[in-house]
Amino acid sequence: MEIAVLDIKGQSTGRTVVLEDSIFGIEPNEHAVWLDVKQYLANQRQGTHASKHRGLVSGSTRKLKRQKGTGGARCGSIKSPVFRGGGRVFGPEPRDYSFKLNKKLKRLARRSVLSQKVSEQNLLVVEDITLNAPKTKEFVNIIDALGINSKKSLFVTATGDKNVYLSSRNLQSASVVPCTELNTYAIINAKVLVICESALEQIQNNLSK
Repeated sequence: MEIAVLDIKGQSTGRTVVLEDSIFGIEPNEHAVWLDVKQYLANQRQGTHASKHRGLVSGSTRKLKRQKGTGGARCGSIKSPVFRGGGRVFGPEPRDYSFKLNKKLKRLARRSVLSQKVSEQNLLVVEDITLNAPKTKEFVNIIDALGINSKKSLFVTATGDKNVYLSSRNLQSASVVPCTELNTYAIINAKVLVICESALEQIQNNLSK
């Protein structure tokens, strides 16, 4: 499958690149995508939530009343959950939400979402973007020239170009990531995927393993 390479003005450069069918032309595996997105979101959770159970709240340890003969229920501690100011029952505890996925499954998930972008015609290949200084206005002009100013877009570069990243940082509808940090969730979260020409080769090399 061939796709035209555009310049930063949205015009065709006259060149084409080949998209490997094994990466950009497969039948999407929805379950693999779901697992990869689930892992990504789980890894974002800090897991620092906590509450005090009866062993952690402050309070006296004396027995409130004698065991028998009062006509009421027995009561041994002011820190019991049934009293105001007592510990919490089955409250949240700090935990790690991350879990492991095989590399082959994660590659399958990325190939699935890339194939979906191609089938939806929401994937563009542009020549490498270089900016002399961080200029948000220049980056907005590139987005306008590509005709994607009304859509949420993800730009994938070959390396972490600082000027390109800083130029897009204040934009809510656009983001920039190097191809080494490209993940399934980022691709799904964007309506249009814009891949720089030099980054495309690295992506295909990484996902063809």
